Amino acid sequence: MPAITVDDLTLLERLKEPGLGDQPRPVWEVTTAPTGYEGEGFPVRRAFAGIDLRRLDPFIMMDQMGEVEYAPGEPKGTPWHPHRGFETVTYIIDGVFDHQDSHGGGGTITNGDTQWMTAGSGLLHIEAPPEWLVQKGGLFHGIQLWVNLPRDAKMNDPRYQDIRSGQVALLTTTDAGALVRVIAGTVDGHAGPGATHTPMSLVHATVEPGARLDLPWQVDYNALVYVLNGRGTVGVDGRPIQTGQSAVLGAGDYVTITAEGRQESRSPKLDVIVVGGLPINEPIAWAGPFVMNTRSEVVEAYEDFQKGRFGHLPA
Repeated sequence: MPAITVDDLTLLERLKEPGLGDQPRPVWEVTTAPTGYEGEGFPVRRAFAGIDLRRLDPFIMMDQMGEVEYAPGEPKGTPWHPHRGFETVTYIIDGVFDHQDSHGGGGTITNGDTQWMTAGSGLLHIEAPPEWLVQKGGLFHGIQLWVNLPRDAKMNDPRYQDIRSGQVALLTTTDAGALVRVIAGTVDGHAGPGATHTPMSLVHATVEPGARLDLPWQVDYNALVYVLNGRGTVGVDGRPIQTGQSAVLGAGDYVTITAEGRQESRSPKLDVIVVGGLPINEPIAWAGPFVMNTRSEVVEAYEDFQKGRFGHLPA
């Protein structure tokens, strides 16, 4: 799992350990992601399916894309499609993905890069593997997270952020047993490069077999842990969790994640996404590619799309 790695974790800055009075976050529930297909037919796990939207707030959904090894001619993406009212965050761990949108944003991401697209008032976009990868085949693995926008930002102008893997903040634990990549938000005073409308943090952590990660977490944020690969436990009570499962945590000062001492050869370490944010606490009307506050706003989004108000496909 390339993402961005460090040969010697002892050279990184250390996360603070929980102090006297710091409270661990309890585990409210553990869910298992159903599998399906997205776009032109690439496999996904619906990471947060079945979790109440009130516990997800400010997030809408997250897909784990892959992990899949494509043969030549097999790599797939999405056709052109619209969005309004939220942000898509595409983080590629393995492989290559191209993005283009009707607002002029776009680029290529690979091995730890992130594309942060604020759909705002509306745009069209496409995500696809480059032609050379379609011909060659190869590994594809990443996530896409949908972040809601508050009512007063839903009709903001679209925006695109191209975040390179070398920009993320890299941290480790006191015993150098985990690599923590801060993509957005702030963890223990260390800020990631992603700029967000909705206050939130996004972390990809790799935990060595038998090691424990006590991750300081913003007290007023919610917290969700999703296992990309490997086995371990979450919470101080050692709730088991493995590939394709999510844990919803309650209030507290830090998140505890422990990797099992023995992992599968295909997944020698425990890899998790930890995400959390400040709940927006507004009504949600969600239909397909549009996330608004009322049904009438969703109907208006469909009408604007059909009338070509989301822009035009680049030549």
